[in-house]
Amino acid sequence: MKYTHLFIFLIAFALTACHPNSQGEEIGVDLINNPNSADGYNADQPMPIMAFDCDLHDFGRISQGESISYSFHFSNAGKSDLVISGCSATCGCTVADYPRGRIAPGGEGYITVTFNSQGKKGQQYQEVTVSSNAQPSKNVLKIVAQVSN
Repeated sequence: MKYTHLFIFLIAFALTACHPNSQGEEIGVDLINNPNSADGYNADQPMPIMAFDCDLHDFGRISQGESISYSFHFSNAGKSDLVISGCSATCGCTVADYPRGRIAPGGEGYITVTFNSQGKKGQQYQEVTVSSNAQPSKNVLKIVAQVSN
């Protein structure tokens, strides 16, 4: 009897789970042919490429309460204008300033990351995620510091 319930449950699950689109809608060809798919991008589609000189900076030893900054240099190595839509940090102690507006192919800029060590102690590792229209759309910048009293 208990196997009958299990069997009925499995059949019901299989019948409902096998329908990828229960609304009866078809998946459009435009979704399948999206040049910005998970497999990468279409080489024929001009895309910006955000190229950083480095993505990690080690401040070394700093005193607690210091506010320190580092500017990460980047260039647009792609074939169309680069637009940075925002920067988000892993902690409120870290902020980033970035260029607003378009950066032409071959253009350069800086993202300045500022870390405030107030209330921090020991080894600190912070990340800033840069979002843009580039391929890939997210780049992660990292800073490290050893905070002492």
